[in-house]
Amino acid sequence: MTAPTPGSTLSRERMEDLTRRAAGRRVVVVGDVMLDRYLRGDTDRLSPEAPVPVVTVREAHAALGGAANVAANVVAIGATCALVGVVGDDNHGRAIRGELAAHRLDDRYLLTVAGRPTTTKTRVMARGQQIVRIDEEVETLLEGEELGRLSRLALDALDGADALLLEDYNKGALPPALIHSLISAARGRGLPVVVDPKFRQFFEYRGATVFKPNRRELEAALGAQVNLAHTNALPEALSRLQADNLLLTLGADGMVLVTKDHAVTHIPSLAREVFDVSGAGDTVTAWVGTMLAAGASVREAAALANYAAGIEVGKAGVATVSPAEVLAVHENVHDQIGRLRRGGLL
Repeated sequence: MTAPTPGSTLSRERMEDLTRRAAGRRVVVVGDVMLDRYLRGDTDRLSPEAPVPVVTVREAHAALGGAANVAANVVAIGATCALVGVVGDDNHGRAIRGELAAHRLDDRYLLTVAGRPTTTKTRVMARGQQIVRIDEEVETLLEGEELGRLSRLALDALDGADALLLEDYNKGALPPALIHSLISAARGRGLPVVVDPKFRQFFEYRGATVFKPNRRELEAALGAQVNLAHTNALPEALSRLQADNLLLTLGADGMVLVTKDHAVTHIPSLAREVFDVSGAGDTVTAWVGTMLAAGASVREAAALANYAAGIEVGKAGVATVSPAEVLAVHENVHDQIGRLRRGGLL
């Protein structure tokens, strides 16, 4: 396994060129659309009804989550994005449409399903800590007429696309039949396909260009721990997945990229301060897919996504990352490397 110096494979000129090209690309995101709600307040007493804190809410905030957060990150990079997914005929669904408009995202490919709640995660925060999270969701896979309608929307969205991103949170928007038809259609058009999987459909993404699980997800699917020191472990996993490339995210330890030639590369984390890991995986998916659409190699796309992830975890809640932020971090990293080299430490 090789371990390159962070940023050593990408010049600033190449990064600027790729982010410029991204502005003219169209990326399609299909998957589980969510609303992230935050209720922030104070607590100084326990409830007389049960031994739980009473939180007086001072601030309420909503943000795009899941596939919608991936789409928001694509737009923040500068590309155009078509978001395909499902919302309910409820206030949370209407809130998502409002958030999409605020992020310059079209909602025409969102399917409203009556009687199915919009997937919503409400976090109650007090004194900087999460007190409780309340999930409103149905995990049943779409089928019948609803699946047919979503499939038609997704295939329509692929017209004129430069990349396809599949964001699976096990909330039912990506049944196997839809996964297979979308990957087949994208590959038939020569489009890169980036997958952020979850356990239920883990082995349904055959033919993906980049398969991007985290370590816990990969180990759960394989039924065994992955020994990163064992050089054959990840190429063997890639063969089982039948994808072109495996990008394994490791949190504070960065990422490992396994390419189709079975070369294994460790990409160290660039995060200086981890404030909140929420949405970091969405950011990586968006950056990898958008950079591939812009003409980056898989290694270049992974390196840029690593910069973006290091920035995102330093922000509160789910957040987007802009090319300007990535370029600024790249500049700082190279300045540090230069000082170390001049000091004889590298």
